Amino acid sequence: MSASSRIPVIAQPFVSDRAKQTLDLVEQFVEKDCIPVEPIFRAQLGEGQQRWSTYPAIMETLKTKARQQGLWNMFLPKSHFSQGAGFSNVEYGLMAEYLGKSTIASEATNNAAPDTGNMEVLAKYGNEAQKKQWLAPLLDGKIRSAFLMTEPDIASSDATNIELDIRREGNEYVLNGSKWWSSGAGDPRCQIYLVMGKTAANNPDPYQQQSVILVPAKTPGITVHRMLTVYGYDDAPHGHGHISFKDVRVPVSNIVLGEGRGFEIIQGRLGPGRIHHAMRTIGAAEKALEWMIARINDDRKKTFGKHLSSHGVILEWVAKSRIEIDAARLIVLNAAIKIDQGDAKSALKEIAQAKVLVPQAALTVIDRAVQAYGAAGVSQDTPLAYLWALIRTLRIADGPDEVHLQQLGRRENRARKDEIVQKLQWQKEEGARLLEVSGLKSRL
Repeated sequence: MSASSRIPVIAQPFVSDRAKQTLDLVEQFVEKDCIPVEPIFRAQLGEGQQRWSTYPAIMETLKTKARQQGLWNMFLPKSHFSQGAGFSNVEYGLMAEYLGKSTIASEATNNAAPDTGNMEVLAKYGNEAQKKQWLAPLLDGKIRSAFLMTEPDIASSDATNIELDIRREGNEYVLNGSKWWSSGAGDPRCQIYLVMGKTAANNPDPYQQQSVILVPAKTPGITVHRMLTVYGYDDAPHGHGHISFKDVRVPVSNIVLGEGRGFEIIQGRLGPGRIHHAMRTIGAAEKALEWMIARINDDRKKTFGKHLSSHGVILEWVAKSRIEIDAARLIVLNAAIKIDQGDAKSALKEIAQAKVLVPQAALTVIDRAVQAYGAAGVSQDTPLAYLWALIRTLRIADGPDEVHLQQLGRRENRARKDEIVQKLQWQKEEGARLLEVSGLKSRL
């Protein structure tokens, strides 16, 4: 069955024929071009410090194939941007699922984070000079970028805590502070940082203290101290940098949208990005399920004289995984549809639901696959350990689960409490009245 034939019925009315054809091309590109050459990518990357200065040549080969097939910049939704390939969030969401099955497919099609979010920021909020200098080469895949928001010395889950100081001096801004988990900063092609910091720490409105500014990666005063690991994985050459700024100077023209607009920008950036993460996570879960099915039917790996697939508990794992993946996919597609019909702000509830549910469901599926493989499942001989580490970070990235759950709960309670209390009280009183009219007595 082709990818387009597996589109959930509920989403089919929102997917064009062109998108269906592209979806099939994406599936074939991932399965036949990207996944088989992942070992070549790793081998070309090499060992040790070389991993941070090497750009595997196989990536350019893949990029050429992707562009020839029209698989380029699919992430920019047609309802809000003119620079992309002309797909909706729903259509790209379905494609992102397949990109999530490969460690290199997103970059090969120029749909990789954090560049996607940074390109959205520049396309939506950047001025013409900023777009010409930075958006154009990012769209062309000539350079890469990083988004610097999280800081090591504060609780970054509350973005009002951000401390990096951005102070204006004449025609320049001067930056002082530190950032970490600066994903993408390790790539030798990373040329621009989008940095969030405070331009007005004394503003009485805590949501108008922050700004986003463009900082070229080679600006004097920037020190890249180290690349952080994720459960021991360094994610080279992409990397997650710990970076400090000491009297870093950039022109005033590098501010994005204006001072105090940082929260507005990051909310516009993170909303669609969370959907992209979620759909790629669905792909990772599908890949884990595929590996699990392969393992439980391996003739060489029988237990107690039977295939693992002959044991009831294993079949239950497969069934539960299928249910959980399919349910998670519908949650994400629902959010994507809501964004397409309005914008990310109008779909806050749906985005948060996807952000919380999808990584948890995927981790459960991956963990079952690991268990099916036993010791091999936690080793480098399967992709499962890395998939688990990769997806586990999503329960923290772009806002931890707890923040989204708190906001969801508060919003649900605030929106429905009065209506529900009134409804239940009316039902109670109406029931009592009907009992009295009928001459019957309550049995409660």
